[in-house]
Amino acid sequence: MFGSIDKSKGLLFVTYDLGQSLQNTQQKMREEIEGLDGNRLLNTPVTDLVTYCVEKYKIEPVTLLKEGWYADTKEVRVDVRYDPMRWIDDKSKPALVAGERTEVRIPFEGESELFYSRSNTFNMNPPRAAIQGNELVLRYEMPSDAPRDVRPLVDQDMAAIEQHIGWQRPMIDAHNTALPGLAQKVIDNRRKRLLAQSQRADALGIPVKRRDDAPQTYAIPTVRKKATPSLPPASSAKFEPEPTWGMEQYEQALKIMQDMALVMERSPDAFKSMDEEALRQHFLVQLNGQFEGKATGETFNMSGKTDILLREGNRNVFIAECKFWKGPKAFGEAVDQLLGYATWRDGKTVILVFNRGIDTTTVLSGIDATVKAHASFKNRVEWKHESGFRYALRSRDDANRELTLTVLVFQVPK
Repeated sequence: MFGSIDKSKGLLFVTYDLGQSLQNTQQKMREEIEGLDGNRLLNTPVTDLVTYCVEKYKIEPVTLLKEGWYADTKEVRVDVRYDPMRWIDDKSKPALVAGERTEVRIPFEGESELFYSRSNTFNMNPPRAAIQGNELVLRYEMPSDAPRDVRPLVDQDMAAIEQHIGWQRPMIDAHNTALPGLAQKVIDNRRKRLLAQSQRADALGIPVKRRDDAPQTYAIPTVRKKATPSLPPASSAKFEPEPTWGMEQYEQALKIMQDMALVMERSPDAFKSMDEEALRQHFLVQLNGQFEGKATGETFNMSGKTDILLREGNRNVFIAECKFWKGPKAFGEAVDQLLGYATWRDGKTVILVFNRGIDTTTVLSGIDATVKAHASFKNRVEWKHESGFRYALRSRDDANRELTLTVLVFQVPK
């Protein structure tokens, strides 16, 4: 209905349909994911790609920074030919008289195009203003012989503009909230197709020639948004699939370890004199009691002094480190030690922190600060637990490898 209206006329919130614009934005995201070089997509951690897509295609709603507004008034010649209080014979040309123009400029944050986007809720009397850079400009002209108080007009226009911004907000919030799940779904679907395609190609037993015109790297297209994020670094070399330990099994192993905390609480005398190795042995027994061992031996085994390992082939797919809390520095060294063991793509790791006699809040704060300051830290993963955290870490030797680290704190009797 309003699609053909020209922005230059100053009408706001009528030029584009916001709902359609949001759908187009999601479609562009799908097309970018589908257009990525297949090996590049497979070699990039899924969480990194999701983060990139969310950052690039999220919409920043408009926020008026009213505390920074300012006004400017100057003398101008005002056209009064349509003034009903004046008799103007010829309205085909301007009738200029002495007057003044007041401009009120309000800085704003967000996507400037939203000022021209109509939400699902709107009215037939849209406000008028100009958009210059990151400022909303309200203009008022009046002849010197008929001055008016501008402030009520400003308040009225501001209220109308803020109402339209408010109508947009639920649609934008819904779009931004849906992006992570949508990106994850599109990426997962394409990964499944690519992996199935790779398996079929390998089954041919015939070398596959790479197209001469196939892209070696991916060029990010130019888009309208203010600061386009860069794609995560990744190789376009042929992706070699690696088995991973399922998240369900990982969570099951964590539950077994957490259940051990209840055993400690119920039998404090049995644990108060144990050192790291003795405590670790109890966890190891419980894990092997729940996970069936392979023909070559126990599923979980020990290597070195403090780790519990699950191996696939010649690599570690699950690592649990057992450490008494001896301060942030020692904990940081434990993280380094764990990263040295982690060689599998999408590795699952755990650090069990045994705490004797130190305030739990102090220990948890030290853990969180230490991991976030680590060079391999990527992000903290949402995981609700009263005495633990979960993080995503980069592999020390390969940025394309992402490790899941869960830290659990156990109170050990003194």
